[in-house]
Amino acid sequence: MDLCDALDRAHPQAECALEHANAFQLLIATILSAQATDVSVNKVTPALFRAYPTAGRLARATPGEIEPFIRSIGLYRNKAKNIHGAAKMLVERFGGEVPRTMEELVQLPGVARKTANVVLGNCFGINEGFVVDTHIARLAVRYGFAEPGDTPAAIEKKLMAAFPRERWCKLSHQLIWQGRLACKARGGLCRTDPICRAFGVRCELRKEADSPTSKKRGGRAAGKGRPRR
Repeated sequence: MDLCDALDRAHPQAECALEHANAFQLLIATILSAQATDVSVNKVTPALFRAYPTAGRLARATPGEIEPFIRSIGLYRNKAKNIHGAAKMLVERFGGEVPRTMEELVQLPGVARKTANVVLGNCFGINEGFVVDTHIARLAVRYGFAEPGDTPAAIEKKLMAAFPRERWCKLSHQLIWQGRLACKARGGLCRTDPICRAFGVRCELRKEADSPTSKKRGGRAAGKGRPRR
């Protein structure tokens, strides 16, 4: 069984965690998610989108008027400027619609390849590239697809070469779910999770558990210790 099959079995319902109703909302939510959790973004976007439901409405606001809606998110001042600037560009260059090409999307303030890949894959079914967030970057190294120290751009190219194009968007969600639920940066389930056991060839947590020293320590502890009262 390959990694795609394993992830299909483990995370068949994996999908984008950012709540959105259309491409405009996902674009703005993804810009806001930089260095922030999806949970924190989902807490602020309902009120933001009620006040500014379209690119035109958001463009007519000012960054200062936007800030109170997103104040609980890190870097909120810069993000207010970015989403305002993105909305203005959508109106002025793209008729208020979210463009459907990588080249056009990365012209928007606050949008790099990761954000563009999220929007293209989830809203338009276009697999232009492979999303690389912190979870995917970690798993790409642990599962042997990338080298430690590789840049996100390098990791993206290696993942694009390793998997069929039609799988890129779905697989990115499945890898993110695997990273959040099992193969965490700290305190993960890498020692027992079947996917990590099968594919985590460079997982430091799995190697630590499998090392002879670790097993010897575990054996001594199991033989000598008594339950504390």
